[in-house]
Amino acid sequence: MSTSQRRLTPFDRLLAKADSALRTLTPGVTTGERPTPGGPASHIDDPSTQRHIAGLMRINHTGEVCAQGLYQGQAATAKLPNVRHAMEEAAKEEEDHLAWCEERLRELGSAPSKLNPIFYALSYGMGATAGLIGDKWSLGFVAETEHQVVRHLESHLAQIPENDERSRAILLQMREDELQHATTAEQAGGAPLPLPIRVGMTLMSKVMTFSTYRV
Repeated sequence: MSTSQRRLTPFDRLLAKADSALRTLTPGVTTGERPTPGGPASHIDDPSTQRHIAGLMRINHTGEVCAQGLYQGQAATAKLPNVRHAMEEAAKEEEDHLAWCEERLRELGSAPSKLNPIFYALSYGMGATAGLIGDKWSLGFVAETEHQVVRHLESHLAQIPENDERSRAILLQMREDELQHATTAEQAGGAPLPLPIRVGMTLMSKVMTFSTYRV
């Protein structure tokens, strides 16, 4: 039996998950399959404006780190093979966003948040828990997460200057992709989450945005 055909052992799967986590959290490792949206990097004349845009892009980068943790956690515990495959594909698509945000941060003379490992671990745990509860709730968790991400992106688009075409193009494409992910999860059978869970997710999101803008 060839290596590609042999069944993966639990240790193989553990190594694969560790590799995914390291690739997500190590700057410069993730590369997108699609080119970064927008034209050449925009020059920002005002230093305070540049710092603000960098802070917003750092939030978005951490959001994509959380998305990786969420999807990878759900894929690890999803009961149905088609749901597991959908989670793995969604994580792969989100890698584009991760790479785009990281590239834009470098162009702005900034770097990803130092808190990313903490938020990745929290998101992985939440995703794995949702998968254990049931696939319809796991998919509902994805849909609600993506809707909240879209609202964040729209808020950031309202704050980024019109002449920063590079950042705006990245966020616009991310918004389009996230909306598609939410729709796909809902159509696959995602159940609407109870209000207390949605409120808890919003509060955690506020903690993430407040902290990663600065650190």
